[in-house]
Parts: sequence; C-alpha cells; structure tokens
Amino acid sequence: MDALRAEDPVRVGQFRLLARLGAGGMGRVFLARSGGGRTVAVKLVQPELAQQPAFRERFAREVAAARRAGGVWTAEVIDADTTAEVPWVATAYVPGPSLRDVVGREFGPLPADTVRVLAHGLAQALEAIHAGGLVHRDLKPSNVLLAVQGPRIIDFGIARALDSVTGEGALTLTGTGELLGSPGFMSPEQVRGERVGTASDIFCLGSLLAYAASGVQPFGDGASGAHSVMFRIAHDEPRLPEPEDLPGDLAGLVRACLRKDPAARPDAASIAAHLSAPAGPWLPAGVLSLIGEQNAELLDFEVRGGGRAEDPAPCPPSGEDTGSPDGTGSPDGTGSPDAPTAAPPRRRHRAVIAVCTVLALAAGGAFAAYQAREEQEKAKRASGSTTSPAPTRPAPAAAIVPVAFLGAWEGVVRGDQDMPSETRRIEITQGRPGDKAGTYVQVGPDLMCMGRSALVSASEDAVVLGESSLTTSTPAKRCKPSARQTLTLRSADLLEWKSGKDTATLKRAKAGPEAVPAAFVGQWESKPFADLPAGEQDRYRTFLTVTQGPIGAPLVRIVTSNPRTDKEGNPLPGGDATCVKTATLGGAGNLLVLGPVTFDPNRSDPQCDRDQTSRNLRIITYQGKEILQDYSMGTDAEPGEFVRKWGGAG
Repeated sequence: MDALRAEDPVRVGQFRLLARLGAGGMGRVFLARSGGGRTVAVKLVQPELAQQPAFRERFAREVAAARRAGGVWTAEVIDADTTAEVPWVATAYVPGPSLRDVVGREFGPLPADTVRVLAHGLAQALEAIHAGGLVHRDLKPSNVLLAVQGPRIIDFGIARALDSVTGEGALTLTGTGELLGSPGFMSPEQVRGERVGTASDIFCLGSLLAYAASGVQPFGDGASGAHSVMFRIAHDEPRLPEPEDLPGDLAGLVRACLRKDPAARPDAASIAAHLSAPAGPWLPAGVLSLIGEQNAELLDFEVRGGGRAEDPAPCPPSGEDTGSPDGTGSPDGTGSPDAPTAAPPRRRHRAVIAVCTVLALAAGGAFAAYQAREEQEKAKRASGSTTSPAPTRPAPAAAIVPVAFLGAWEGVVRGDQDMPSETRRIEITQGRPGDKAGTYVQVGPDLMCMGRSALVSASEDAVVLGESSLTTSTPAKRCKPSARQTLTLRSADLLEWKSGKDTATLKRAKAGPEAVPAAFVGQWESKPFADLPAGEQDRYRTFLTVTQGPIGAPLVRIVTSNPRTDKEGNPLPGGDATCVKTATLGGAGNLLVLGPVTFDPNRSDPQCDRDQTSRNLRIITYQGKEILQDYSMGTDAEPGEFVRKWGGAG
C-alpha cells in the first residue's frame, strides 16, 4: 500500500481515494472509501484503453455480468461507471493477503486441510463466475485473497474485456506487450492462442491448488523463460506435490483439473459438490497473524498531499446517527453550498468514520490472530510440546446431517437393475438448513439433469431436501429442478429415495474426482461382425475409450469408422467415414450410466448417425474374457460388445 501520487485523482464517483494498492497492464487500483464509510478497491482503466470503443463496450458487458456473479467467494461489485471518460469499477475491499504472498513470501506451502477448504471456496467462486457468463482467464495466486471467512477471487472477468482489443487468440495487451494470463498459470488452450472457455479456469485451478500445497508451480516457475513453461503446459505432465502434502483425494482432483483436453475436466459445480463445505477456522495461525498485521497497516496510510490525518474524535456508538454523508448537515442533503462553517466539521466527521471503520477491520483480524495463538499455546501446554501443532479444521458446529448419510448414493428409478431406463444419483455433503447439501444427477433415455438441492431437515433416520437449482440440462432447457426429496436410511449401504410419486432404493456409490471403477478404464474395441466376410470385418470398427474422472465430466469417447455407402448399401468413394461422439458420466457402480451422447460435427463425417440416446455400460465375463456391453437406455436393442484393447484394473 503506497501513498497517492500527484497524478492520482482525489475522488472517483462517490469514493474518496486513500492510497494506491497496485497497478497493472489494465489500470491502477486504489484503496477508497464511500461517504458512508465502506472500504472498497477502485480500479481505473488505463487512459489509452479507455479511448478504444470496442474495449469500452466489452468492459461494460463484463462489469454487468460481474455484478450478477458477485457472492460469498468473490469481491462484490459495489459501483461502476463504464461510460466515464476513464471507466472504473469499485469492488468490496477484502482484508487479507494474496495466496502468492502467503505461499511465496511469508508462510510457505499450506496444510492439506487448508488446501481442501481453498479448493471448495474457489470452486464455488468459479461456479458463480461461470454462471454469470464470465471466464476469469487469469486465475493465479496474486488474484486469490485469503480472508478469515474464506478465500476470495478478485479481478474476475475483467481480462476477458481485452479480447476485443487484441483478438481472441492474442496473448499480449495492446501497447504494453504484457501477457494476457500468467505463463505458469495458463491452460493449454491459452498458450496455443485458442478460444478459451470455462474449462480453462478449471485447469488454472488445478495449477493453483498444486502450488498452494507445495509452493512449487506444477509446470515450472519460468526460470528458463516463459515460452518453456508454456511448452510444458501444452505438452508435458505436471509435477505434483508429494502424497504427504497433497492427499489422494486432492491429488486426484488436481490431476482431473490438469487434463490437457478441456472436455475431460470437471466443471466447477461438480468440484464444489465433492468437497466438504468450509466452516470454522481454516487458516494456520501464522497466516491469521499476518492478516491482523495487514489490517493494522490500514491505520498507517498517508493521506494525499503528505502528512497524516488529524487525530480522530472518539468513534460514535454503533447505530448512532452520523448525519448526512454528502450534505452540510440538513436531513435531505440540500444545505447551502455557501455555508463555510459546515465544511470543517464534515471533513472531520468523515475522517472519524474512516478511521473507525479501519479500526474495526484491524481489530477483527487481530482478534482472529490472537485466538489462533491462544489455541496454539493451550495445545502446547496440554501436550508438553514446544512446537506448534498442525492446524486442524473442526467439524462445523451447526451442521446437522448425520455422518451415515454423507457420500454418494445411486439407484434405478425405472427399469431393472441390469437395464435401467431412468437412474438417480445423489451426493450428500455436510451442511446447515438452507445449504445446498445435496447434488443430484437424473439420467433418462434422452436427457441428463444435474442440480443442487437445499437442506430442509435431517434426523438420524431421514434427510429432507427442498428447493433445487439446475446446474446442467442435456439437451438444453429439457430439465426442470428436482422436487422435494426425502431420503430414509435403511442400512449402512442402502437408503430409500422418494420424490413425489417416484421412489427408488439407492446404494452407496463411489464419489470424488476418480469415480469410475478401475475395471472400466481404458480403450475397448468392437467385436468383429460375424456375418461379414473376413476381409470386410476390419472396415467396421468402433473404439470406446473410458477415462478416469468425476461424475458430470465427459469421460467416454466413441469413435466409429465405417465404409461410405449410399442408402442401398452400395460403396461410395472417399474412404471410410469417421464419427466421433462423447458421453458424460451420470452414474458409476456395477453399471456406468452415461447421459445423451454428444455428436462432434467438427471431427465427424456428415453422413454419421446422430443418435443422442443415453447409454449404460457393463462388464461381463465370457469364456474367461472381459466383454464390455453398451446398451442404449430405454430400448430393447441388442447391446454393442467390445473387447479390451488397453487399460484395466491390472
């Protein structure tokens, strides 16, 4: 935090600037305060960018979307003026250091429990950002703040406004040569200059979590040059932390995020659903102390023009009327501007509000640090140890879901166990009434619906989920939010599910970033058609590849190669026709349940069959060999049969 400079404005919109927080390729960032005493971060766009109409138009759209995306895990947009001579945006000021400062400079790698809460909070932030139509494009340690209440993402969506100036594929900013994105925290599609989507942010999340756990960037730190780092991102596998720093569940999540293929990465909603909701203290004591120190620094900033602010009057009691923030004392703010005696008291009154607000912020951080130190000392005295115990995160005090319900459950709603025509999967996480503690997946013959449901109540025998919100509808606009759901525990591995007139018995299922049973993973090749001549059998081939990953990710790829023929079956010139489809995982037990297959028109021949039914995969053993059977959901058609080409459990 630095003092204002001579060229800096005194006021932007309703906000009085107090100090400089930083500067970058897009503009300058200031600490500021509103007339009512709210502390904000104001970002002023670079004047040369402000002169470009295309940039201003895109910037306005991004700010509008950012308002909708603001929430618990992001810095809320307070105000903005995208039509000003120099556009600006004001966001809530988050008192806390950046992840870069904590890991790279002050503290070092974070404990696994802290990384787990960090992952949950960032996934929820990205879920909100992506739902607002934004792609962050620059998710890196300096853009993640660690607050006492949880992590916060800052500067989201703003980098995307630069595309209209530099072009979709460009990597530099006009006039500055600055990279759009940070080399060590970019996705493969970014470094190749391709159009990026939400999956790019997921890749960057994986890199960021690996860095948080180890202090080392998974593709190198750029000591050998930015281009070498970008080459490794595009072509090499990441170097992940040791198991003691990144336990198996987190390592699997990071690996899933760092897949080269954007379509194979999980989305933000599925990541958040597979992690425990953060509650209670989550940061190590040393970081809490750092937060307290940084908040205290707010008391020492220099006002513009040099010197310190005058000593403030005592802070008014909470709720005391502080008068009109912008007038000269009259209730409606219409006092005469010529009243000279009103100005000095008003300036002093605002100074009181400002300093009292800062005192409150500093006190909050200092108290959190004090509590952490006290807990450490108690632990030392109890154990006789002279070293600080590893930080732990206690169970949520207000959580009400019995442990027996936690985890994933799935079963058949319609059809039989071997050939279902509708399935339901639900994953229950810990939470309080009103929390989105249930994540559900419904798969039918031609649709797949995913959503999150709010917890209504929980007892030893039953959990009730109420209001739901959709996160995925395939095809688009086909799904409706789930109705009220009641889950009744029958045994450690069985529960009864009821929603309206529908009922099902759900069994415990595998969850997490590696939900696919190992037996399915690998590439499978279709069995030859026995009724074709030997020379023709090899021309009709289908390869089905199953990759490891979480529910909700497109983990199955189907590539078919057939001779080109006319409607009567006569051969046509041009070689074989290739058809490429993918399918999203909706259930993982004895069967793999897949949502409607998605046809890839860019990699497929126009004459390909565009069937989009959901599918069930199961493995049987015949004459000592594994056979994978592929059923179209809701039909009586014979299954396709495949033999293993590579992969498998062993």
